[in-house]
Amino acid sequence: MKYKTCVSIAEKTPNKIKQTLKIALKKSDFVEVRFDFLKIEQIPESLELIKKDLNRIVCTLRPKTEGGKFSGNEKERIAILKLIAEYNPFLLDVEFNTLKKNSALTKYLKSTKTKLLVSWHDFKKTPTSAELKKKIAQMSKFSNNVKIVSTANSTDDATRMLELYSKKGKNNLISFAMGDMGRISRILCLYLGSPYTYVSLGKAVAPGQFSVDEVKKITNLK
Repeated sequence: MKYKTCVSIAEKTPNKIKQTLKIALKKSDFVEVRFDFLKIEQIPESLELIKKDLNRIVCTLRPKTEGGKFSGNEKERIAILKLIAEYNPFLLDVEFNTLKKNSALTKYLKSTKTKLLVSWHDFKKTPTSAELKKKIAQMSKFSNNVKIVSTANSTDDATRMLELYSKKGKNNLISFAMGDMGRISRILCLYLGSPYTYVSLGKAVAPGQFSVDEVKKITNLK
C-alpha cells in the first residue's frame, strides 16, 4: 500500500506559489496551498496561475482566530472561499466553526458541489475522547471529509487522536496531534486509514511536521 502525503506550502507571492507547487507536486500526491499567507488582491491571480493543478490541491484560507494569517475581515474571507469553490479544487478546507456560523456559505458550497474538508484545531491541548467523538459527529454533518487536529502535551494525547480511527468509520478522517509529543501520530495516522498526512518541503509549516522526504523514508521501510 502506498501512503500518501500532502505538502503544505505557505508562500507570499503568486509566482512563488507556482514555483514551489511545481516542486511539491513532483514529490507529493497532494499539496495544500495556504492562501492566507497572500495579500487579498493576490489570491485571484494565484488561482489562475495554478488552476490546471487544482485537482491535486487542498485550498486553505485560515483566519487568525484559527491560527492562520488572513488579514481581511470575515466577509472578505467568505467571498474568497466562494471564489475558490468555483475553481473546484481537490478539497476546500473550511473550518467547522465557520460552517456552523454561516448557513449561507454552507448552502452555497453545496450548490457548487465543492468537495469540502471540514477542519477543527485545538492549539493548546487535546480534548477528552468523548468530546472528540462528539465533535466528529457534528463535523460529519457538513462533509464526510473530516480533519480534526489537537496539540499533544503527552504521548497519551497523541494516542487519543489515533483512537478516533475506526475500522467501520464512514469518514475520510484525518486525525493527528501537533507538537513534539504528537509528532509520531503524523506517521501512524497513515497506517490507521488517514487519506494522507501533511508534510513540508523543508521547513515545517506547522508544529511537529515532518518533511516529505522524511515520511517517504519512514513509510517505505521494508
